Amino acid sequence: MAQSRKIGVFGAGWVGLVTGACFAELGHEVIVRDVMPDRIDALRAGQAPFHEADLPEVLERNRDRIRYTLDADELADADVLFICVQTPPTYSGDADLSFVWSALDDLPRGESGRQVLVMKSTVPVGTGEKVRAALDGRGLTNVGYVSNPEFLAEGHAVHDFLNPDRIVIGAFADEDGAAVEALYGGIEAPVLRTDVASAEMIKLAANAFLMTRISFINEIANVCEAVGADVVEVAKGVGLDHRLGPHFLRAGIGYGGSCFPKDSLALKQLASNSGYHFHLLSAVIEVNELQKRRVVQKLQKHLGKLRGKKIALLGLAFKAGTDDMREAPSLVLASRLLAEGAEVRAWDPVARPGDLMKGAVLYDSVLEAVEGADAAVIVTEWDELRGLASKDVRDAMARPLILDGRNLLDPAETRAAGFAYEGIGRPSSPFEALPETAEPETRVQN
Repeated sequence: MAQSRKIGVFGAGWVGLVTGACFAELGHEVIVRDVMPDRIDALRAGQAPFHEADLPEVLERNRDRIRYTLDADELADADVLFICVQTPPTYSGDADLSFVWSALDDLPRGESGRQVLVMKSTVPVGTGEKVRAALDGRGLTNVGYVSNPEFLAEGHAVHDFLNPDRIVIGAFADEDGAAVEALYGGIEAPVLRTDVASAEMIKLAANAFLMTRISFINEIANVCEAVGADVVEVAKGVGLDHRLGPHFLRAGIGYGGSCFPKDSLALKQLASNSGYHFHLLSAVIEVNELQKRRVVQKLQKHLGKLRGKKIALLGLAFKAGTDDMREAPSLVLASRLLAEGAEVRAWDPVARPGDLMKGAVLYDSVLEAVEGADAAVIVTEWDELRGLASKDVRDAMARPLILDGRNLLDPAETRAAGFAYEGIGRPSSPFEALPETAEPETRVQN
């Protein structure tokens, strides 16, 4: 068990709240500061501001060890201060560090002793050097600086924090790195102690490699469709190679979320700003964007022109287990379908897109969403959709066509249930691809 410390967290967003909750779970006293009064009020009332498995239970279990504030001065006597604020992309693709600098401006002056400032937010390589210079320029030589990137996946972030593959700690001073390492006492995981720039790069490089695997298997899926192979079987065979492994080899309609799109642009821009053109990462980003749009082409293959057609988008969050709509493929799909003149019907068990998906109609159940639909598109791999190929759904739809954007269903079983089925990188019947032709109103007389 770690020796109890007082931890301050800047930011009550997804990373900040998970970080604070899990450090409280490890026995530390935690105070979380945010600038949004509504969010702080909700947390004080015991309400988590977003959907994340296990988080409400951990917050409730540790409510005596974690508190919330709008006042940065309340973090003045913390031993360690974590910065967990957003770093969204700017128009140029660079990471926007304005929230980071705002947190630094609000940094409380500790009465005495050494404080350690820890960067959890994903930042460009070189940020640590700039922050260190800023701290020194303000006379805050008693504040240490450590890069401690997060490697959390939405949907099981609490598990990932408490059961990590590794803990990466980059520090300018060994004593500061040791202080941060001690906070993780009780967690069994390899600890990599390194320099600040390398720690910053590890996060960006790991995400870039995962994105490369996703885009690679999607390219293989597109070739599989052209030659009649099944990408699910191909990925299985490839993943059994011990040098490669099975992870992130699931073909689909592309990645989204708060990290991958943002981090890929940030790394590409970081390389460009340094005078290097990252050809591979540029291709990875392009493949991902094109993959989302291939769904529209698949629908056109089956239905012809989409004007007036009713399309049900099933699953809106960028992945199952979260309500996060950031960079979700469903947003691109909905806007493209609406631009083609289709009527978009949508369903998700937790995500509520609001103004992000103007023009689409949200329904409370899958059955309501597919009522009268010409096609149902599985966009997010929710378990609730595994039974989609049912008699009720078939009877409700105008045309029993399922476009499986996550290869969630068994093609043979789905076709046996009376549906036309189209997956990603899976063989399809040439007969299924023919749009229905209306009967002529009058017969031509011989």
